[in-house]
Amino acid sequence: MSGFRAAGFAWRLWCGAGVIEAHLGEAVARAGAKRAFVVCSPSVNRRTDTVVRIAAALGDRFAGSFDGIEKDSTFASVCGARDAALAAGADLLIAVGGGSVIVAVRAVAIFLGEAGDPFVLMTQYPEGRPAYSPRLNAPKLPIVNIPTTPTSAMNRAGTGLANPDLDHRMEYFDPKTRPQAILLDEGTLAATPDAVMRSTATTVFASAVAAMEQVAINPLAEADRDHAFRLAHRAYLRLISAPGDAAARMELAVAAFLQNRAEDDGAARFRGGVFAGNYAVSTALHVRYPHVGQGESTCVVHAPRVRLAEAVDTASARQVASALGVWREGMEARAASLAVADALEALYARAGMPTRLRELGIPRAELAAVARETVKNFNANAGARSPEAQVGDALRLLEEAY
Repeated sequence: MSGFRAAGFAWRLWCGAGVIEAHLGEAVARAGAKRAFVVCSPSVNRRTDTVVRIAAALGDRFAGSFDGIEKDSTFASVCGARDAALAAGADLLIAVGGGSVIVAVRAVAIFLGEAGDPFVLMTQYPEGRPAYSPRLNAPKLPIVNIPTTPTSAMNRAGTGLANPDLDHRMEYFDPKTRPQAILLDEGTLAATPDAVMRSTATTVFASAVAAMEQVAINPLAEADRDHAFRLAHRAYLRLISAPGDAAARMELAVAAFLQNRAEDDGAARFRGGVFAGNYAVSTALHVRYPHVGQGESTCVVHAPRVRLAEAVDTASARQVASALGVWREGMEARAASLAVADALEALYARAGMPTRLRELGIPRAELAAVARETVKNFNANAGARSPEAQVGDALRLLEEAY
């Protein structure tokens, strides 16, 4: 074991049945808040009782709600939430939803706290120079997250907003927008429609597969990474036959949390490995096409990305293939990676997910436009590669996936 770093953050995590009633008040009190404001999507407020449960649990500390957050955290809906929170005198924000809502609430906290223009505060892409994210130094309102899906957004600090007036997302990074508390409530997860759960579960599982590629990581990260994969794999398999399985839904949510913690403790993220799919391409697909979910945009490129790889590390290939149960003694790295691709494709098909890009109803003539939208994605390419190389690789993958 060599030297390594690990990071800890001030959060509380509660999991189980009735945790909203049992622990939300405690989370709000710990933050010293008296005006807790809920932000969610229309479906959460109108098709579930979660906001009603929150209001009852908080009593006079409930300051109201805004239920207009749109898919992919649109800039317009975030501005609406900011204005509503400001009018309510909010001193704490509660995000109730999947990744779009949780990311949106981080942006609400940033827009409430920072005095600058959101277009100046966001990640900048100067011509001919690396991208950079301005520092966001102002204090932010505390955040409590109540996820409705298993999402890696639940305990991260990055924010990306869709804006049709720009050729890229509005991106921000502020560690002060990490949540002070996360409540994984069984009833809230159970209320999520099966199709939405299947899509988000696919994203969590695909990320867990990608993480298994990493070798020689420190023991803290390795422990969380390995258990995140075990939880995600077995829960994903259970959801195929029992989409409403409450325990499987909770395990997937915990797996997403553990994978994030592994990254805080030194595991790599978005490094573009052979088994990682392609984050920039997947993001471009689900942001450009509103009918495409993140899980669908992830799985259609996952196996094709593995098959396109020209150089595969033997240790990484063995580790991933072993995790998926397809490793055979004497395998060469290329054979192992192809076995992984076949296993992933078969598993996604069993889960009822698309395995080819054409299944998403995207015209082949638009693939070049999708590839161009992968350039300005800070998590995937912070100016380290030329736009031409980025677009070329993205287009090759899209063609292979089609």
